[in-house]
Amino acid sequence: MDTKDILKKVKKIEIKTKRLSDHIFSGEYHTSFKGRGMTFAEVRQYQFGDDVRAIDWNVTARYNEPYIKVFEEERELTLMIMVDISGSEDFGSTDEFKKDIVTEMAATLAFSATQNNDKIGLILFSDEIELFVPPKKGKTHVLRIIRELIDFKPKSQKTDFNVALQYLSKVMKKKAIVFVLSDFITPDYEHSLKIAAKKHDITGIRIYDRREKELPNVGLINVFDAETHEEKLVNTADAETRAAYTTHFTKKEKKFLKLFQKCGAGTINMEVGESYVKKLLGYFKSR
Repeated sequence: MDTKDILKKVKKIEIKTKRLSDHIFSGEYHTSFKGRGMTFAEVRQYQFGDDVRAIDWNVTARYNEPYIKVFEEERELTLMIMVDISGSEDFGSTDEFKKDIVTEMAATLAFSATQNNDKIGLILFSDEIELFVPPKKGKTHVLRIIRELIDFKPKSQKTDFNVALQYLSKVMKKKAIVFVLSDFITPDYEHSLKIAAKKHDITGIRIYDRREKELPNVGLINVFDAETHEEKLVNTADAETRAAYTTHFTKKEKKFLKLFQKCGAGTINMEVGESYVKKLLGYFKSR
């Protein structure tokens, strides 16, 4: 993809996702993710109905009439978007690949955070850290993130979520809102997730294609693993083979949901083709 095509795609994603974040998600995002506490803003004259516990007695004594302290939420937060860019993300059985949905969801979250004047950072990972974009504010920064999501070429096709979580703990010293977008086809990561979730507000967004859930009955097919590059001949006409395939998928799904819940982290589980708008809104409202 040349520069002109990349910029065109960035603009297309910007128009679509910014509209969503402006009109739908910014308020939900603000409500779902609180700031770090309350900070003093000003004093003003006491009004009927104000909490008497907020009276500033020093100012009240100085002016001989009651004044209260006004506090506001210390709003600034950091949103870290962690994206799995291993080989399995290039899979799709419809017009959209998993990576297309990942890019749009990441862009929507980034623009929502920008509406709240929060910083946004990016970690692209496979079984190593492929790219780290330190958190910054602003539209230009978000557009850079979208560009990286569209055009970045990973060095490795494999996945290891442990590497990503350990790196997050190393580079983010303060609490952050963290969204991890992946299909979570990765070795055991419970210990790393448990440590990271104690410090950060983590949400796992698991995106899968329907053909990863069930095999169609189309006879003998060659199945290619994008991460290990292994090929295997599979007889999809065999009912037991199709059932085993679905069972394997269900086990992976349950493991993801159970593990994140156990570690106190949030989850969004969605199939390519489902509305990520409904999924995100539902998740924000449930928090």
